Amino acid sequence: MTRILAIDQGTTNTKAVVFDGGLQVLDKVSAPLASAYPQPGWAEQSAADIWGSVQDVITRAGPADAIAIANQRETLVVWDARTGAPLGPAILWQCRRTAEDCAALMDRDAEVVAATGLSINPLFPASKLGWVMRNWPEAATLAKAGHLRAGTVDAWLVWKLTGGAVFATDHSNASRTQLFDTASLTFSERLCDLFGAPLSALPDPRASDAGFGETPDGVPILAVMGDSHAALCGHGVTGPGEVKATFGTGSSLMALTPERIASDNGLSGTIAWTAAGQTHYAIEGNITVSAQAADFAARILGLPDAAALAALAQSVQDAGGVAFVPALAGLGAPHWDDAARGTITGMTHGTAPAHIARAAFDAIAHQIADVFEAMERDSGQRLDTLRADGGASANDWLMQIQADLLGRPVIRRDMAEIGARGVAAMALSAMGKPLPDDPAATQTFTPQGNETHRQAARRSWRQALGQARCRAD
Repeated sequence: MTRILAIDQGTTNTKAVVFDGGLQVLDKVSAPLASAYPQPGWAEQSAADIWGSVQDVITRAGPADAIAIANQRETLVVWDARTGAPLGPAILWQCRRTAEDCAALMDRDAEVVAATGLSINPLFPASKLGWVMRNWPEAATLAKAGHLRAGTVDAWLVWKLTGGAVFATDHSNASRTQLFDTASLTFSERLCDLFGAPLSALPDPRASDAGFGETPDGVPILAVMGDSHAALCGHGVTGPGEVKATFGTGSSLMALTPERIASDNGLSGTIAWTAAGQTHYAIEGNITVSAQAADFAARILGLPDAAALAALAQSVQDAGGVAFVPALAGLGAPHWDDAARGTITGMTHGTAPAHIARAAFDAIAHQIADVFEAMERDSGQRLDTLRADGGASANDWLMQIQADLLGRPVIRRDMAEIGARGVAAMALSAMGKPLPDDPAATQTFTPQGNETHRQAARRSWRQALGQARCRAD
């Protein structure tokens, strides 16, 4: 029996999902990960802990014929090629420490967007690596000697899994660095110079199905993709017109496009994946704090977890005029406002904890709706449905809120491991095996309520956004 081990390395945990040749789940295990926030706007993880969590789940998942990797994106790991030891913490995708650096470069934004599809922002590793080169003296020394390695989490894992034999990334992850020219499919010396990043320290960019070496015991690593890209693949999306949203710590909405595009509405052009000799392009909107808003609200209300928050939120019919804007690390797509700060507005003497809890879940859905509407403006056409995945999508009540605020059906696959399935499917294709039919069941959440109520809710949300942004001035 074929056993494909899909490593799904995320921000809050690392999972290993074992699939058979029919892409049925044989086993799954997970290991938690912690993040640190040492200064306002900073976000880090231990790179050693990321690797340790991967080792843990691989050991517990058992033997495999092939490995596939789906990983958290835009997180930067920097290490010494001689020892394989990280030089410091992994700088998370959420980290905003380079906001001022990025602001200083905005006169070059059009040039960067033309090459990468990405507007200059601290989300992307380019400015993070420039910051490392200025602030970690050892990095500059190693770069001069040719011993510095810098990459996204996939490159770090491939390096460790192959015992340092392979230093490579795939096109989907490379396209999120803001150092990668998505037309030529190469890291750009001009962009590296702009951000102060050493080109020599960057990994070899490869097609997502190109093969990434093998482990010391001979297990090949056949496919690599960023987690959001893998989820799009896992949904079975093969052409433009369908949008998926991953409800995770942050959220990503992504849709395939016929060619490279630059957004006019605060979104990003990117590469979905390269496979079978063809590069598939996409448009994406990244929300910095999504389901994490529920964890935050639970903490400030003294509740044990997001599940308890959801139970409290469902005890009221609505948020009672309260709005929570979770700009805890600025605002991502489509607003891109690093100076915005989290706010809770609209409170009165009648406000109860349940209203704040409800507002946290409304915020998750409103932010998704903001990006969805931006995608419609970019495409010039109505998008009929949203495909949902990610941990928070398991909440039926949240999915119904989402459908109501979009005014469109939300379709959720009854498979939590959608990203793992997507990258496992790519690995199966790389093995030369046909993909099986996809029998996975789906559940559709149909909009309820009327258009007048939906539009009123959206207007109130936009007013709250304005207050969150004004408070930062």
